[in-house]
Amino acid sequence: MLKTVIVDDEINALEALEWKLNRYVDGLSIIKCNAPKEAIEIIEREKPDLVFLDIEMPEMDGFTLLQQLMYTSFDLIFTTAHDEFALKAIKVSAIDYLLKPVDKDELISAVDKVKASRKGNHLEDKLQSLFSNLKGKNDKISIAADGKLFLLDKDDVIMLKSDKSYTTIYLKDKKTILVTKTLKEVEKKFQHSDFFRVHASYLINMNHVKEYSKSMGGILTMSEGLEASVSRNKKNELLEKLF
Repeated sequence: MLKTVIVDDEINALEALEWKLNRYVDGLSIIKCNAPKEAIEIIEREKPDLVFLDIEMPEMDGFTLLQQLMYTSFDLIFTTAHDEFALKAIKVSAIDYLLKPVDKDELISAVDKVKASRKGNHLEDKLQSLFSNLKGKNDKISIAADGKLFLLDKDDVIMLKSDKSYTTIYLKDKKTILVTKTLKEVEKKFQHSDFFRVHASYLINMNHVKEYSKSMGGILTMSEGLEASVSRNKKNELLEKLF
C-alpha cells in the first residue's frame, strides 16, 4: 500500500480527488488535509510515499510548504489550475502535475508512473531545480490569491496595505490583489531592500515614493496617487533611506 497524503484548501477539490483515487486506483491508503500548516505536521509524522499538493492555497502556497519540510522522501504530484510560468518550472524539474479539474485517466497514469519508479525517487534534487527555476531565473514574487498563483515583478508592486486578516497589494495601472493573509505573513515574500515596513499597516516599495509630508505624523504619497502612513518609530529610518 502506498501511504498517500492529499493537500488542498478547497474541500470540494479535496473530496473529489479522494473519491477518484478510491474509485479508480488500487493500493493506496489516503490521508487528506485542507490546512497547509497541518499538512506539514502530517507529512513529517506519517512519512508518506506519495503526496498530492495544491499550489494555490491562501494560508501558504504549495511551494512554501515544500520549503518548510524536513522529510522529502516521497513522490510528488502537484494539482493546480493552469499557470503558465509555474507549470514551466514544474516541467523543467521533472515533477508531475495534474490540472484541475483532475481527469480520471491522467490521474491513473500519474499514479502508475509513481508505482513504476518508486526506487528511483530523487525529490530533493527535483525540488532544488524547481525553486531555482521559480526564483533565481525569473526573480518573481509568487502570491497565491483567489485560487490563482500570481508571479509579480517587484517593480510593479507599489505598496501593501493591511486590513486585519487581509492584505491588499497595490500594483501599477491601479491593479490590486486581495490576499487572505495578514501583512506579517505576506511580508515574508518581499524580503528585498526596495521594500520597507513604514507602519503596522503599510509595506512600501521605496522606488514608488513620490513625496513625504510631515503632516499627521508622516504621510507618503506613492505612485498612482496612493498614500501610506508612517509610524513615529519608523520615521528616522525612512528619512535615512530617502535622503
